[in-house]
Amino acid sequence: MSVYRLQQGRVPLLISLPHVGTVIPAELRERLVPRAVASEDSDWHLERLYGPLASALGASLIVPRYSRYVIDLNRPPDDQPLYPGASGGTGLVPTRFFTDDPLYVDGAEPDAIEIAARREAYWQPYHEALAAELARLRAEHGHALLFDGHSIRSELPWLFEGRLPALNLGTADGASCAPAITKRLGMLLASQQQFSQVVNGRFKGGYITRHYGQPGQGLHAVQLEMCQRCYMNEAADPIGAYDDTLSADVAPLIEKMLKEMLAWQP
Repeated sequence: MSVYRLQQGRVPLLISLPHVGTVIPAELRERLVPRAVASEDSDWHLERLYGPLASALGASLIVPRYSRYVIDLNRPPDDQPLYPGASGGTGLVPTRFFTDDPLYVDGAEPDAIEIAARREAYWQPYHEALAAELARLRAEHGHALLFDGHSIRSELPWLFEGRLPALNLGTADGASCAPAITKRLGMLLASQQQFSQVVNGRFKGGYITRHYGQPGQGLHAVQLEMCQRCYMNEAADPIGAYDDTLSADVAPLIEKMLKEMLAWQP
């Protein structure tokens, strides 16, 4: 089976959801602690939220099948840290939960050879497809827009202090897109009162935003790290925690963000 699903659109926007995958290969499960099989640190239900928006807007959408516990698609292939000096965090092939508990049974962590094999089998195909789709959109429209969608629990002491704002927009401190895009999206978020928000705060954008956001080359990328309290019950089993009432409030705002990007012209 393919490691990703790509839906090609007709407008210059690609939505990437690199952490929605939940599949863990059978041969890996026996080396993980039992708790890991549920893939609890996935970006739960984001395809359910973003899928209808992508279809309605005619945007492209790319999503992976496999869990971030297999490999993290939003980390550099050389596994260099995204936030040097910051406490906590997981690498290209995570070995810990977001709670700092071990993912693997003692002595079963992957070695360098296995990490390289996973990078070739899972990471490379996703990024080749992502890069090819951005190239297609840029060739057709003159520029390409990338919206990297993520979600996270509101409180994770190992990764950050306190409670995150509901919506965390990252543009690599303005380097991953045209300044006008950061400004327009920031003003849109600031104009509403329902959801707390910040621009280039704790989350400034991961590898995907930083690597593919090349405004001088006509490629403009942003990341939205959204707290899961915006669209699901964080305290419930994540498999069934999607909340239609909550998602009905945040989806229109995300749609406005996507439309604001599409309204921008070089």
